[in-house]
Amino acid sequence: MPKKVLIQLDCDPQPSTFDAIVAVDAGVDVLLRHGDVTPENVVPLVHGGMFTRGGADLASTAIFVGGSDVAAAEAVAARVRSTFFGPVRLGVLVDPAGANTTAAAAVIAASRHVGLARGDAAACRTVVLGGTGPVGQRVARLLAGKGCHVTIVSRSTARAAGVIERFVADGVAPASRLEVVEHHGVSAPVGSAFAAVLAAAEVVVAAGAAGAMLLDDRGRAAATGARVLVDLNAVPPAGIAGIAGPDKGRCEGAAVVYGALGVGGTKMKIHRAAVARVFASNEAFLDATELLAIGEALEAGC
Repeated sequence: MPKKVLIQLDCDPQPSTFDAIVAVDAGVDVLLRHGDVTPENVVPLVHGGMFTRGGADLASTAIFVGGSDVAAAEAVAARVRSTFFGPVRLGVLVDPAGANTTAAAAVIAASRHVGLARGDAAACRTVVLGGTGPVGQRVARLLAGKGCHVTIVSRSTARAAGVIERFVADGVAPASRLEVVEHHGVSAPVGSAFAAVLAAAEVVVAAGAAGAMLLDDRGRAAATGARVLVDLNAVPPAGIAGIAGPDKGRCEGAAVVYGALGVGGTKMKIHRAAVARVFASNEAFLDATELLAIGEALEAGC
């Protein structure tokens, strides 16, 4: 059996040490790390992986696409995919800035307490704060794909509308289950559209920038119907007031709360399992939706 070789393609000047360590812990034998990868220079790196092994041995080479710039990494991933032809291809895991595995873990956390998959008439109502950011977009996409009604809260209506347009165009969900609310600040003024969507939400996920509070005590108090609150911000102050990083299903009134570290354990399990999966088949191309499926299987003990 050939050694497992993972080609780490990172858009940043220095490839992520975090992603490298996870790969090693997941059982990769040889890690080839490349920084400053772009759609223009990635093809020779992919060809090097495609043409050095043949037949069943080809599955022992795989690709990880990462980096802090999610859009840039996705462009690289698209170029990688277009380079393959016929059976000459490699397993690929796409997880720039950990956005896909983190989003999948957040959705799994919520699903432990709320039935996400329902009919249109009774769709679970969810709110994603910072919903136009790299993690927020993926949380929103995964929730919409589960059949939820999703409200994306952003400081830019235009950006949020663009996200929703992509969801509709990709067939993720109908426009009737998607909504945009523009909001500035961290509270929820009485009578505002922001206060209204918070009051109706069963699930609230904060996915803003590190160290940015998105919901203060008064804002959180407006989420009167929330059954699950998830804060994905690991850098103080909290994205949602009162939630600590280690919180993992902690009961607080009628709701349960999760912090970034509380979700992080599930994220790491998904990440490690995904690295193993890309070596199981050279047909694998693991993005957010596929990573959620892996997490759901892990959650079910499969």
